[in-house]
Amino acid sequence: MKELSLNNCRLDKRYDIRDKLGRGSYAEIYLAHDIFASAGSMHSQVVVKALNVFLQNDLDADLERTLIENFQNEAIALDRVRHPNIISRLGHGTARDLRGTVFHYLVLEYLAGGDLQHLLRKQPLTTTAALNYIEQICAGLGHAHDRGIIHRDIKPQNLLLTTDQSTVKIADFGVARLSLADSPITRVGTNIYAPPEHSPLSAGRTGGLAFAKLTPSADIYSLSKTAYTLFTGEPPRDYANQQVTDLPTAVRNEKWAETFERVVRKATSDDPRERHQTVAEFWTGLSAIRAMSAESSGSRHRSASSIPQPYVSRGYSPIAPAIPSFEVIAEMPSDSSAVKATIEAAQKVVDFQRPAANGSPRFPNRHLPVNSHKKRRRPVLRRFAAFMIFVGIFTGILYGTASFMRGRGMLPEIRNPFASQTAIANTDIYLRPSPNTDNDPIGLVTKNSKVRIVNTENNWYQVDVVEQGRSRQSQVNATRGWLNGRYLDMNGN
Repeated sequence: MKELSLNNCRLDKRYDIRDKLGRGSYAEIYLAHDIFASAGSMHSQVVVKALNVFLQNDLDADLERTLIENFQNEAIALDRVRHPNIISRLGHGTARDLRGTVFHYLVLEYLAGGDLQHLLRKQPLTTTAALNYIEQICAGLGHAHDRGIIHRDIKPQNLLLTTDQSTVKIADFGVARLSLADSPITRVGTNIYAPPEHSPLSAGRTGGLAFAKLTPSADIYSLSKTAYTLFTGEPPRDYANQQVTDLPTAVRNEKWAETFERVVRKATSDDPRERHQTVAEFWTGLSAIRAMSAESSGSRHRSASSIPQPYVSRGYSPIAPAIPSFEVIAEMPSDSSAVKATIEAAQKVVDFQRPAANGSPRFPNRHLPVNSHKKRRRPVLRRFAAFMIFVGIFTGILYGTASFMRGRGMLPEIRNPFASQTAIANTDIYLRPSPNTDNDPIGLVTKNSKVRIVNTENNWYQVDVVEQGRSRQSQVNATRGWLNGRYLDMNGN
């Protein structure tokens, strides 16, 4: 397992990585400052979710491709369900960390209010506050269902709050199902909140369920147990993978207890067909509690609508950024000399751009007196110009002499032994403008492409793409460039 090296560096000349917030089984989460954000922007701080396939111990090509596809699906899901009560994607990219590891990343909005689980640890919620949060969650989740997305991991930890803690947004669509069509159900979710049809606790027992298809009622099951936690202050541990049949002793005498218990009992039925079939139906049952609640001080006034209403926080935009197209790209082994040189160069650049404590880039301070750099610059420039002139004259003399001797037959013609040789690409690989990876790609050679070698340097080959192995979906489309020889199978003349 190898974690990315990103702390205290600037990512893609835009995002200053400030802190590592955590990591999961396939991604690392960082807090970053967007230096391009305008003053007062709600998105000056962002979350960078970096895909790290090397967090998997048994990584192979198929698993890597699956992880990348899932990562891209998360971006697609977020864009499809863009809503005021769902976390927004702000951008994406592909970059290299300080050790030279290539990774894809998503840029998400940063919600500084923490998650609902953290809030509940500090203080219990009033009934009004719990209802306000649940209504927002219902609005966002119902919107996702209307667009064919099932979240599959609704729980307090995935419900994030704005700075003022008035708006809640659904996060982490990493295991979301993008289609309601029948397909194999994978074991995902958190045991306490996940329904039997896809809970890890029910692995191997799905065949014993009366109805095992995945429907929006799976999210309603998890949402109802989340509501249980918000109303009672206790997670439903005693009902993991089971129907809720009672409430904790501390809240059984509340005015809302009987109505709430009836709604949650129905929503957590083992048979998905017995549950509420839409989020709006679930909310209709809960909205009756709002009329019972006598607590109104310090809370927004909300009408008892049967349709859950969204809360729109400052900075929300319904416009999604460009859709990412992440690809599995072969790179040179990390122990090669070219990669080591690239890493050293990258470290120098990142060190130079490493942000200071106040957020501004940190530059070396030479403690020179005012205007002293101008005085020193002139003689240095003169010497450099004289040196370049000398090099130019000397090079011209050598070239002229060599041309004269070759014309008289005194020197043989120098021919490239690879000029007529062709090869086949054994994987997808980027074309580079020079024989190293310290540059941006200019094209993509797909697997089984035919190329003609026109030049060579060490183990790098300059090639012309004769025929692509398959159609490309890339913005870079040059047909001549450099690539590493280990990704070519020589084909003879």
